[in-house]
Amino acid sequence: MRAERTFDAFIDGNAYAALPSPFFVRTPPTPLRDPYVVAVSPDAAALLDIDATAFEDPQVVRAFAGSAPLPGASPIAAVYAGHQFGSWVPQLGDGRALLLGDVRNARGERWEVQLKGSGETAFSRMGDGRAVLRSTIREFLCSEAMDALGIPTTRALAIIGSDEPVYRETVETAAVLTRLAPSFVRFGTFEFFFSRGDRDALLTLADWVIDRHFPQIPKNENRYAAFLREVVARTARLMAQWQSVGFQHGVMNTDNMSILGLTLDYGPFGFMEGYDAEWICNHSDHLGRYRFSAQPGIGLWNLNVLAASLDPLIDEAAATAALGSYEPQLRATYLELSKRKLGLDRWPGDDYAILGDLLGLMARARADYTLTFRALCSVSAAANAADASFVTAFGAHENDASAWLNRYRSALREQDTPEAERMTAMRSTNPAYVLRNYLAQAAIERAQRRDFSEVGRLLAALRAPFDERPQFEDYAKPAPDWAQSIEVSCSS
Repeated sequence: MRAERTFDAFIDGNAYAALPSPFFVRTPPTPLRDPYVVAVSPDAAALLDIDATAFEDPQVVRAFAGSAPLPGASPIAAVYAGHQFGSWVPQLGDGRALLLGDVRNARGERWEVQLKGSGETAFSRMGDGRAVLRSTIREFLCSEAMDALGIPTTRALAIIGSDEPVYRETVETAAVLTRLAPSFVRFGTFEFFFSRGDRDALLTLADWVIDRHFPQIPKNENRYAAFLREVVARTARLMAQWQSVGFQHGVMNTDNMSILGLTLDYGPFGFMEGYDAEWICNHSDHLGRYRFSAQPGIGLWNLNVLAASLDPLIDEAAATAALGSYEPQLRATYLELSKRKLGLDRWPGDDYAILGDLLGLMARARADYTLTFRALCSVSAAANAADASFVTAFGAHENDASAWLNRYRSALREQDTPEAERMTAMRSTNPAYVLRNYLAQAAIERAQRRDFSEVGRLLAALRAPFDERPQFEDYAKPAPDWAQSIEVSCSS
């Protein structure tokens, strides 16, 4: 075991920067004026063998603001392409992010360290390369919340803020987010080189990703097909996990799809409030391409694009077989997660209607997604006091809710798991707290007044989302009426 990492030798090199020059452009960060700490995630810091208190050092703050060199760093902006809302864009890239390099922790894990909002790059496309405090807080909190929910995601180490103005729809203030991932390679990275007919670069990229992240894949002529199958499996599981917790990404462009099956690039995301399968969280998504019900299908659409980009390396039959495994894995994962949410060892009569009927009832009543499943954790196989609180949440549909509850209790009586054990397991599956947009907005508004306490308090709740605690009771409530006016868009 290595002792706690020091900042004198923080970065262990930059493996991605060892690839040929077409993959990136070396770019120094743009210093952030008069930086200060907004928030630090102790759990993300531990991934790098550092302590959150390290950010009490002004020199550390400057380093993670891009205002001072970080020992060992070799900042680069990576190139990629992508389909944005279904339309092909031949060149994108890190327009406001810089990959500093890798950290290998004491457990042998490799984490890439990236600054987001660190200034203009060759891929900024007329932008300033900055991030605003508002969007940075949203990504920081949701990255850490998703990890606590057990959903693969990039991680967020720290937000460094500044009073430096940034011009969006209004004048806002700048911030830099330090985010971590085993890799930031996207579907769009493969698209970029395929679209240019650069088979050598495509091969180099595929070999680099496989050797670094999929070492279990043998080095033979079938390795690229095996790689695609692995990406298909990870993406299918991720889509099922998103649907299971009521999470909507909002911008599932191919350049926002992680080759490792991570939730990547938080912008106009949202967690379901009143259940609506056709919910659109992104105000910019005028046609509803990325609505909640469409996410699994878009995952497959994006995988088809990736498979097409790997065409020079994989024969058509192998690619078709890999893609054909998506829907069975998605369905199996989603049904298994749903079974856990309902506390079932097995589906009653191998019939999934009990789930579909519940979702249909929730849709008619616009019942809160998170709170409905949390309330089920207290329902007994025999009628009890928890029944009333569950049923009344359905308003005018109380009779339908009572009828469904009777069916559910009957199903519970067929299960093998003891009731107390079932309830405990359900409470470790159905969160009490999720990052509702109104909670994020309240934290943002206070932070914009230089009060960062709500960011820290919300982080503390979201890092243990299954544990009800009296001090966070206000987070386990439906959104208030004023929250209906909150809009998130691609500028978020």
